[in-house]
Amino acid sequence: MSSGDPIPFGRPMLDRAAFGRVADVLESGILVHGQVTPAFEAAFAERAGAAEAVAVSSCTAGLHLTLFVKGIGSGDRVAVPAMTHVATAHSVELQGAAPVFVDVDPATGNMDPEALAAVEGPLAAIMPVHYLGLPCDMARIRAIAAEKDAFVLEDCALALDATYDGAKAGTLGLAGSFSFYPVKHMTSIEGGMVTTNDGELAAQLRKRRAFGYNRMLGERARPGIYDVDALGFNYRMSEVEAAVGLTQLDRMDAFQAARAANARELHAGLSALDGLTVFPLEHGGARSSHYCLNAVLPRDGSVVRDRVVDGLKARGIGSSIHYPGPVPLFTYYSAKYGYRPGMFPVAEWLADQTISLPVGPHLGEDGAGRIADAFAEAYREGQKA
Repeated sequence: MSSGDPIPFGRPMLDRAAFGRVADVLESGILVHGQVTPAFEAAFAERAGAAEAVAVSSCTAGLHLTLFVKGIGSGDRVAVPAMTHVATAHSVELQGAAPVFVDVDPATGNMDPEALAAVEGPLAAIMPVHYLGLPCDMARIRAIAAEKDAFVLEDCALALDATYDGAKAGTLGLAGSFSFYPVKHMTSIEGGMVTTNDGELAAQLRKRRAFGYNRMLGERARPGIYDVDALGFNYRMSEVEAAVGLTQLDRMDAFQAARAANARELHAGLSALDGLTVFPLEHGGARSSHYCLNAVLPRDGSVVRDRVVDGLKARGIGSSIHYPGPVPLFTYYSAKYGYRPGMFPVAEWLADQTISLPVGPHLGEDGAGRIADAFAEAYREGQKA
């Protein structure tokens, strides 16, 4: 990216190798159920430090499929952070279970273990979301899960390569689900991956992502001949998507090094601004995946977010908001469960005052410095008279 070019919040980083691998798949005529997807699964499992990786059509599909395989359903309660993408809660709701929303830690935006411990009644599962790629306090969350006889399913949509006490996100519970949406750490166009060290769970995920097929053996072992002995979905990944994913894995070391460097530079540039909260890159044994940098405006409303965002846009800097509201206060959930403003004060503060800034490898050599300078100017302009 040239100096002075607009900097979007995110951009897929595709090279000629990706085009070549896609062409190879298209020319083969095998677009699903081939050998590229298993190769992608094996390579991703190795990077994630997991015994198994199961490719799926999206991170949401991975969360839903795992809950489905684990038998979560009507009458079950699943703890979910109030500050997350709605997909986390939707995956619970789609199973007929009830999401139990938990407020978040003001220092990190992650599920607050104290608020989780205060949840009354049983929980079948706990779904920590590593907010913007910084792992949650997994020691406390796992301890609470053990007390409640609940399993832990990590939402790792933004947490690729993040670590907690040296272990990678996606290996910190029963399973973790990752996203390959175009502007994430890596992309497969669309798609996701579930990681786990439980071989039986992985086998069931593979079966249930493809309708519940049971391949026929013996005399009836022929292409196109199968039985169906369980419910399942069409949540598989295509060979084209897997091919793109493999080429992205080849570049991940360089991608992640750029993200870390950009995040450090931008964090240093913003930390001196009076009243601004800049979320940490490391915290309590957790190391971020450096998805983006979260700047949170003062709680007193002395800086107007729309003015800051407009000031960034005028200077060619893209930004985002993570997230526009606490999930329990979205109309669907508030109407169904009776949640009201004031029940999740930290999540509400973040929703109102967060500005997420890019740190991806698309920034180029001077991008982080440009963003820091632009934000400082926009922050001053955003202050109320």
